[in-house]
Amino acid sequence: MAKFEVIMPKLGESIIEATITKWLKGVGDSVEEDDAIVEIATDKVDSEIPSPVEGKIIESLYNEGDVVPVGKPIAVIEIEGDDDDVSGETEEKETPAKTDAPALAVDKQTEEVIEGDFSSSSRFYSPLVKSIAKKENISLAELEQIPGSGKDNRVNKQDILNYLETRGQQPIQKPSPIAAQQPVKMQVPKVISESGDEIIEMDRMRKLIADHMVMSMQVSPHVTSFIEVDVTNIVNWRNKVKDQFMKRENQKITFTPIFIEAAAKTLRNFPTMNASVDGAKIILRKNINVGMATALPNGNLIVPVIKNADELNLVGTAKRVNDLAGRARNNKLNPDEIQGGTFTVTNFGSFDSLTGTPIINQPQVAILGLGAIKKRPVVLETAQGDVIAIRQIMMLSLAYDHRIVDGALGGMYLKQLRDTLESFDVNQVV
Repeated sequence: MAKFEVIMPKLGESIIEATITKWLKGVGDSVEEDDAIVEIATDKVDSEIPSPVEGKIIESLYNEGDVVPVGKPIAVIEIEGDDDDVSGETEEKETPAKTDAPALAVDKQTEEVIEGDFSSSSRFYSPLVKSIAKKENISLAELEQIPGSGKDNRVNKQDILNYLETRGQQPIQKPSPIAAQQPVKMQVPKVISESGDEIIEMDRMRKLIADHMVMSMQVSPHVTSFIEVDVTNIVNWRNKVKDQFMKRENQKITFTPIFIEAAAKTLRNFPTMNASVDGAKIILRKNINVGMATALPNGNLIVPVIKNADELNLVGTAKRVNDLAGRARNNKLNPDEIQGGTFTVTNFGSFDSLTGTPIINQPQVAILGLGAIKKRPVVLETAQGDVIAIRQIMMLSLAYDHRIVDGALGGMYLKQLRDTLESFDVNQVV
């Protein structure tokens, strides 16, 4: 009998490891080709690994909860054949380098607050880097000083291992004035449950969402501006073409792609709205990649990204929105499809809310909220004088990072977006 090693697959451009959350097949179980054998999770998305071959699992190399680098074998399957190892040479398991050098001197009170807790940092750390930091007793204050060579200056495994080799030989760096202004993790009040209360443990995704939301509010001073939009032309046009679109494309056309297309094209004239902040630097993003906040059946939230959204026409945007939303609700997104967003749109109106104050999806600097469309009596100016008419009105809310986006810029973006939507061509054909 031959042995086949199942490898942790490459899950996305910037993902270098994943956590094993659940073994679906155990040692001794027979598997067919394409049978799901294990559930894995990254900081971005959950997915399953199918068996590439038919056979019997004879060894699982990692336990649930273990973090596994991409390219490492995670299980061995016995298959028909005579070769000793069908998958060829394997790499030895890597272990973080040990060091006996003393740690950098860090203020004791600060270290007690943040040691082993990374939620107060605005910087991204992968599960593998966090694991090494905890094992080597590297506090967050110390970890923040390590220069990163990864994408967006992220600290990767090699960066932290290189640091450990010279740990204790480096002077303490004083934080920059801007970094010093970052708030320290707040003291959370103690919560006492009472008789009859039901206690529900957050699942992994809800914990990530909670940490991300708290981090965003700590990092960015949020300001929210609002504007009313008359979308009567859009409502009438959609009612006219929706049946035709369904018949021709075999899918719905909703209001969401109309607003996403307009929001993306308006961003071309406001590059500071399509940006990120890195310390004292402003990064103006070349591509306009719009994230669309999507509610999942379990109550959680995920944000798939429409890449280069400003280059798509309305039909292309509608198809992309439907595809991403459908696969998001069925947990079929690829990791790359929820990365790289530069601006986010969230639809409060789908739940009949008039408006809301959304939280910025870091490291972006703005997020657009879509309110419910409601019929309202409105005063219209005509050549014959003012009249009262029934119109379809909605509210747009724009939350932005006041470090680089002022009220004037946020207001100008909203005004131009409103003008674009109100001048919607009712004669266009899809």
